Amino acid sequence: MLNEKLKQYHIILASGSPRRQQFFKELGLDFEVRLKSVKEEYPNRLTHFEISDYLAQLKSLPFKENLKDNEILITSDTIVWHNNKALGKPINEEDAFNMIKSLSNSTHEVITSVCFTTKTHQKTVNAVTKVTFKNLEDEEIQYYVDICMPLDKAGAYGIQEWIGQIGITKIEGSYFNVVGLPTHLVYKTLNSLVSS
Repeated sequence: MLNEKLKQYHIILASGSPRRQQFFKELGLDFEVRLKSVKEEYPNRLTHFEISDYLAQLKSLPFKENLKDNEILITSDTIVWHNNKALGKPINEEDAFNMIKSLSNSTHEVITSVCFTTKTHQKTVNAVTKVTFKNLEDEEIQYYVDICMPLDKAGAYGIQEWIGQIGITKIEGSYFNVVGLPTHLVYKTLNSLVSS
């Protein structure tokens, strides 16, 4: 349906995440994956969604000069916001264990920003989902880190994996946002871009 509206456009997804790529397929979109590495650093003054907005926009910079008239570049970034601090991807297994331990028996926010860039415009949207974990035993956390190796995930966990199945007691907002992409916002924004 949306794909029909987008037939004049070429969608570029700048993400190596298999989860995000799968979501685009499930939305019925034709797209190309293009990857360029960016150092994911942000100014200390930024907080909350400002961080993920900034990083999503930063990831678009290496592509901007070469975008063609009919191309829509999509970049995104996810962070976990907990105790007024952003949790990105863990650097090793110990870091992953400590991150999950800090989320145990509390509620945190998962924030994903998605940036849509064309040759002449840029629009950034974001979604915030609140996630509550039960009190996790150290053995449960270690088991999860050992079997799932969640080093590629913000906050060191995947809601769709074992730890989410046994540990998450409440979620407020988009589930798909926590997996890594607020699909409802992608659909809505792409619709508005081609309708405007």
